[in-house]
Amino acid sequence: MDGTARTARSAGTRSHRSKKKRITLALAPVAALAVIVPLMNQAGAATPSEVTADCAADSDKLQNCEFVDVQFKADSLGPNERVSAVTDNCGSTGTASKSFSVSTSVTRTIELEDGFSASADSKLGNSFFEIGAKFSTTEYNISRDVTATGLEFTRTDTVQADSIAFFMWSHKRTDVSGFLKATYKEAQDGQTVFFSPSEGAATVHVFYPQILKNGTPDGRLWLRNVKCGTPEASGIQNSENSIRTEPGFGEGGGNVSDVEIPLTEVPAP
Repeated sequence: MDGTARTARSAGTRSHRSKKKRITLALAPVAALAVIVPLMNQAGAATPSEVTADCAADSDKLQNCEFVDVQFKADSLGPNERVSAVTDNCGSTGTASKSFSVSTSVTRTIELEDGFSASADSKLGNSFFEIGAKFSTTEYNISRDVTATGLEFTRTDTVQADSIAFFMWSHKRTDVSGFLKATYKEAQDGQTVFFSPSEGAATVHVFYPQILKNGTPDGRLWLRNVKCGTPEASGIQNSENSIRTEPGFGEGGGNVSDVEIPLTEVPAP
């Protein structure tokens, strides 16, 4: 084999190796990109608590956040509230006519997590407002926003002998339950829509006060008399008119008597 043949083979070998090297270098950026993409897609998905926090804060990360209603219950009674000062007729052997100033207000409330709130101009606040429109009836309207509706009047009633007396109130509300649906502007773990606590759940409660057509909050109002010298009376007197848990209508026991007041006797606002 002469020198010319060896030279040709040597040149061919170098040329072949050179092409392989160029091809490898050309593929390298593609391979690097394939590694980067999965890493970008592995960003953690939003947890239910993060969805709640982002919705409550009306986060800039959100495209939208909405309350999705699943079920509802009308005429659900709210907390039992003492709505007048306590009148004392202790030591007396006869009844007494006393004047009572009654005052309270109702507003939409949300039962979700401690400290949760949604401003009226937020995406979620707007959703609560829109959902509430579905539940008004011919008998009452629904208070859909955070505006309070008041109940305030003065009336004279009978306090029993050797008793203290005061007014109690429990407002009627429509309990709408469902879940939160958050749509994020950027995908997380390959998706943009997340839920709290989960899709189809009915554990987020929004309580819409029912307002009668004359503007009076709907509910149960009653005069409560409590025998003086009893543990029940002592607990109320020692509380100095501060807010405390009270038993419901007709649930106070033998030392307590309740008389319901028809709402027709309550002056409209």
